[in-house]
Amino acid sequence: MPSAHDWINNPLGVVEVQNNSNPEWQKKVVDYFKDKLTEKEAQTWVPSLNDVPLHYLKPNSLVKFRCLIQDMFDPEFYMGVYEAVDPATKSKSLKCGKYKDVTECLQVEFNSRNSVTSERQTFYCVPIPGESSWVKECYARSSQAQVIPSTSYTPNRHKRSYDEDDDMDTQSQRPRDSNTGSQSSGDSQRNGDSKRQETEAPSNNTTTTQSCTSPLDLNYPLPEEQGPACLVKVYEDWESFKLNDTIEVFGILSVDPALGGVSEEKEPTSLLDPMESMETVEEQRAHSPPPSLVPRLHMVYALPLQHINPLLPSAVSEDKNAFVTSFLSELGSIRSEFLAYLTHILLGDALAAEYLLLHLVSNVYARRDVLPLGKFTLNLSGCALSATYTEHLYRIIQQLVPSSYRLPMSLHNMNSMRMVPRKDYVANRLVSGVLQLASNTSLFLDETQLEQGQLDASGVRNITALGNLISWQKVDYDFNYHQMEFPCNINVLVASEGRSLLPSDCQVHLKPQLAPPNLGEFLGAIQAAQAPSQMNRYRLYLSVTRRMDYSISEEVTKAVEEDFVEMRKDDPQSMSAEDLHRMLVVSRLLSLSFGQTTLSTDVWMKTKHLEMLRMSRIQQQKSVNGHEP
Repeated sequence: MPSAHDWINNPLGVVEVQNNSNPEWQKKVVDYFKDKLTEKEAQTWVPSLNDVPLHYLKPNSLVKFRCLIQDMFDPEFYMGVYEAVDPATKSKSLKCGKYKDVTECLQVEFNSRNSVTSERQTFYCVPIPGESSWVKECYARSSQAQVIPSTSYTPNRHKRSYDEDDDMDTQSQRPRDSNTGSQSSGDSQRNGDSKRQETEAPSNNTTTTQSCTSPLDLNYPLPEEQGPACLVKVYEDWESFKLNDTIEVFGILSVDPALGGVSEEKEPTSLLDPMESMETVEEQRAHSPPPSLVPRLHMVYALPLQHINPLLPSAVSEDKNAFVTSFLSELGSIRSEFLAYLTHILLGDALAAEYLLLHLVSNVYARRDVLPLGKFTLNLSGCALSATYTEHLYRIIQQLVPSSYRLPMSLHNMNSMRMVPRKDYVANRLVSGVLQLASNTSLFLDETQLEQGQLDASGVRNITALGNLISWQKVDYDFNYHQMEFPCNINVLVASEGRSLLPSDCQVHLKPQLAPPNLGEFLGAIQAAQAPSQMNRYRLYLSVTRRMDYSISEEVTKAVEEDFVEMRKDDPQSMSAEDLHRMLVVSRLLSLSFGQTTLSTDVWMKTKHLEMLRMSRIQQQKSVNGHEP
């Protein structure tokens, strides 16, 4: 059996050993890597594509990638077993093609009856959109991987443009194909029997896919995103994965130059499927990009990520329960410190700080028919204190949550940005949009940037998409002939001057108690005063409270119902069913923020008090402005 770290440096050796020793070798391979990776700290020994430049990673070694599944291509055929011919002795032997893209021998017997064609799935994966810098740094610091620059993969290749790599890789592919043969049909191979939702391009679709011909388009959902994209080859249980899942993939790295590029003609000895000739050039570019930009990763194990907070012990940690129990004992004091911090950030407004805290704790925990339960979109109005206040506020929130994105709702952005992902039939891929975000991402909508002007058709669609996201926690992806709903779990905060034009679950009007002469310096000083260890306590606080269970006893439910009837006695118009629903949401979040898993009478009374203060402030603002803020 391979020694301590051979399974990282030479995982194909593990595959070969299992293949030669066991008829159920495929299951044994998966179990072997799963057992290794669930050992204490074993995952930290594996180099990460998120932290390490590609040219520092050894080809065919085991690496990991923390990512979002941005697209799912059609299943593809590959040669699971092929017959190799020794050119010197003419002897034949069977070779395993699993977890590989390129054959390792000089000659392949293509017509051998011993060859076995197998099927695998390909996911296009990107770094988690909007992942915070503190998350990246924390993961990188925890790594114990031993990495040295690869001698077979040079940094200069990483710097070439898409088109240059395309040309170079195509040239290198032809002689290689004639001798070695590329293992698969490329990531865009058609499977005639596969289930494709869209089988032909719409006749009115004249898209030539500028994004496909763009030199560096890696189809990231967010602009200015950095990090590698990956084509992940999946061999087992691919039905268990869904679009937009966040996962950590452990797989065998493949960066052979023969994998990329568009070739006009395929050599007769190539292992590429003849169906590939039916594909468009755009599809080949999108599905077979140069591996110097989009490496291939052959999955041997994948870990679904319920969260991406590296401070919280992983699911395989033996100390997780002890850690959470210990942390809960300090939760009350952490809440007080965190509330004081938010109050300073909101210029002394303790009420707004309470609601911001509840918003940061909120999470869609279930769905009842189409209604998402647990969401708490907050509209923080009165934010036009200065030209940069909302930007400062976002940067502070960014330092608290694992992933986030600030969307300035300027007229230009609303009319020009692509919010909703759409299907590109020419390139046969899903073109990403800003709203293709990972679960639990914080979306900061800056409505103070909205100026006077006319929304065009694209702008109206974008505003509608944002409204649907807020109200129903879903995004309707554009498949041209139809739309397809994709549920999501996005924490939306709307910062505005008056009441937002978008829907929200709760509006709080900011009422500053402080007026610092230099707002930027004031907020910067507050941030600087927080020690890194204190910030980590806040980050843990939010992750732990969001993941706690919650219930309401029958006794408390009855008391709440009686209280609701009592509140409606004098003025039935003063308390609606919608108001009760909001109060129940606030009471749930308030309970969780105190570390309580059930509603108590004290928390219900505090909820009523907070809501009374909030509504009173909104009424005061109405009378001051003469209209609804």
